[in-house]
Amino acid sequence: MDVIPNTGLDEMRVKHRWLDLAGMKVFYREAGRAGAPVLLLPHGYPCSSYEFRELMPRLADRWHLVAPDFPGSGYTDTPDGFRYDFDGFADFLDTFTHKLGLQRFALYLHDFGSQIGLRLAIRDPQRIAALIIQNGDIYEDVLGPKYASLQEYWRNPTPEARQKIADAVSEEGFREEFLNEVRPEIAERISPDLWKLHWSLMDERRREIAIDVIAKLRENVEWFSRYQQYLRDHQPPTLIVWGPQDGYMPEKSARAYLRDLPKAELHLLDGGHWLLETNLDEVVPLIRGFMGRFLAA
Repeated sequence: MDVIPNTGLDEMRVKHRWLDLAGMKVFYREAGRAGAPVLLLPHGYPCSSYEFRELMPRLADRWHLVAPDFPGSGYTDTPDGFRYDFDGFADFLDTFTHKLGLQRFALYLHDFGSQIGLRLAIRDPQRIAALIIQNGDIYEDVLGPKYASLQEYWRNPTPEARQKIADAVSEEGFREEFLNEVRPEIAERISPDLWKLHWSLMDERRREIAIDVIAKLRENVEWFSRYQQYLRDHQPPTLIVWGPQDGYMPEKSARAYLRDLPKAELHLLDGGHWLLETNLDEVVPLIRGFMGRFLAA
């Protein structure tokens, strides 16, 4: 019996790939047809490209999806000499996209990936076709109450305050990051695989890197005005999908984007920080409709 390949179905499957980037082994997920419009998916903390595993095949019939693991996260190496801060991660994303020949793309901005992606956008605005923003904060005046301990550290960076940050970089701390104040019936949709997997990938070096990145977030907040200026100046087509049950980034954090992007499309869903875990069936048609208008093949 002859086996007839179905190349269309194969393109929709997520592929798990590695590439060498100046001696660093980089893991990334990819789906869709080469040459189709690209959606770049930088991940947040304490996650990896794993957060996009279910979204990617739902869009791969029309778009090319690429999601790398950052250095020190997921299955990518943790090289010595890498600059583990937001500029370093933006450098990585820039090099990674050029290595794959991705010249122009839409950006999915979530959590830490928001600021990393926006630094990349600021460097070369012509590369950015559109933005999809999902629980990514760039407005200091509307940060949620879960920022309180970090803001205390910024005001008074004592060893004791830093130790509180270190205590949160733990398996229980990861669990708290993923559940993050959603209602119990929403929390039931969030698999323990998220914190179990990502904690299992932490070693002592990665843990120290994470503590240092979090402790230095004040420097990233000082960039917020630059991110806002980029939005005002360039007005990229933007879809905002947001889970307001988020102790770091509540509803007002989503609405703040409309100050600089008054034409953005905003949708508040019944979920929290990890909408792709809890509200995927609602998010997908919103993204498909938006990308069909602004990122058509």
